[in-house]
Amino acid sequence: MKKVSRRSAALFILVGAIVLCLLVFFTQLAVKGERWAMFAANGNIYKDGVLQSGTLLDRSGEVLNEPAKEGGRLYSDSAEIRTATLHAVGDAQGNVGTGALTAYAAKLTGYTLFSGVYLQTGEKVYLSIDAELNRVAYKALGGRKGAVAVANYKTGEILCMVSAPSFDPLNVPDLTKEKYEGAYINRVLSSAYTPGSVFKLVTLAAAIENVPDLFERTFECSGGMTIGADYVKCTGRHGTITIEDALAVSCNSAFAALSLELGADTLSRYAGELGLTESIEIDTLQTAAGQFEKAEAGSADLAWAGIGQYRDTVCPAAMLRFVSAIANEGKAANLTLLRRGGIRTLLPTSDKRILSADTAEKMSVLLSYNVYKSYGESNFPGLELYAKTGTAEVGGGKQPHAWFVGYITNEDCPFAFVVVVENGGSGRAAAGGVANTVLQEAVKRFGKE
Repeated sequence: MKKVSRRSAALFILVGAIVLCLLVFFTQLAVKGERWAMFAANGNIYKDGVLQSGTLLDRSGEVLNEPAKEGGRLYSDSAEIRTATLHAVGDAQGNVGTGALTAYAAKLTGYTLFSGVYLQTGEKVYLSIDAELNRVAYKALGGRKGAVAVANYKTGEILCMVSAPSFDPLNVPDLTKEKYEGAYINRVLSSAYTPGSVFKLVTLAAAIENVPDLFERTFECSGGMTIGADYVKCTGRHGTITIEDALAVSCNSAFAALSLELGADTLSRYAGELGLTESIEIDTLQTAAGQFEKAEAGSADLAWAGIGQYRDTVCPAAMLRFVSAIANEGKAANLTLLRRGGIRTLLPTSDKRILSADTAEKMSVLLSYNVYKSYGESNFPGLELYAKTGTAEVGGGKQPHAWFVGYITNEDCPFAFVVVVENGGSGRAAAGGVANTVLQEAVKRFGKE
């Protein structure tokens, strides 16, 4: 009898072990199955490291990349489109780590947990980007290094994502030349730049919510601000100025004073809550993290940090998300490179409130005044524009990085944008012109959708 009991116990233990192993296996399959299936050594999916199935299209259905019958992959017939969409599509070898060929490999093969991959033609994957808009944006940069992005601030769809320098993946140049430095890097997602005065929007948000008399007080600007033995130089001599005009003329004196009053802890907290110092996820892609280093209370370094200098850095994608939230009543829709539907889709999207609706409304009024007061509405004809420039000093005898960020509210075109021109000089002159060209094309293409 004891012998039978021992055998029964051993059988139960064996069955339990088998069940446990199966549970572990299926758990690992659910969690890691996609990674296993997409492993580069899987000869059913890859040949010489190149994905063999699936077609990538832009939001209107233009084919950007598809498998060739004889192996390898085919790109657009247009060299300009191939160049402008390289960082969104990716190269066949996977050197552009943010490309859709890598990020959406599982979708392209039709992978599911239960059926595995579809080994014949794969699936069609529609990106949110518009190929022609990307072409216009790349051309507008005029050979300069930088980043351009446009997103629907209601749905989070990225319509334009251009990084320069780029190249034609079917005619790869000598990438060791200086003009192609960093050509594999997607500067929209994977770079972090000194922001300059666009960071004043962070300081402004903090001031609106923490300085009760902000809109009643005035600031004094005599061309700069002395802080101890240091001097924070302003962009001009603005005299007595309100917060509305301080933002419009980008007065360093006013925002330096606010930075010292708010303090490093508050500014750091807002930079984090607004998504500018942490990596954000766009589908499966992680963006570069920005930085706000806390400087000593009452110091010139703290003043410079509050106006976007010192050691501040910001990723263009994070800034795009931030200005999208200002436009969208404080709610930041999750950015995506996959098409959700038409421009005017009302399908619910996941978003996160990063600003109160009241703060977003007050910031919107000031951003509109910027255009009226300083940038010139005639320079952006037909655009209902809300914007802020940035001219970020980078030292080393180099020209500043030029920023232009904001959004438009034209009917059917709820678009936020960010433009960075590396060492471009003036934000308004260098980046503003690029933004106008791209936004005019966006309104032309989508205004009647």
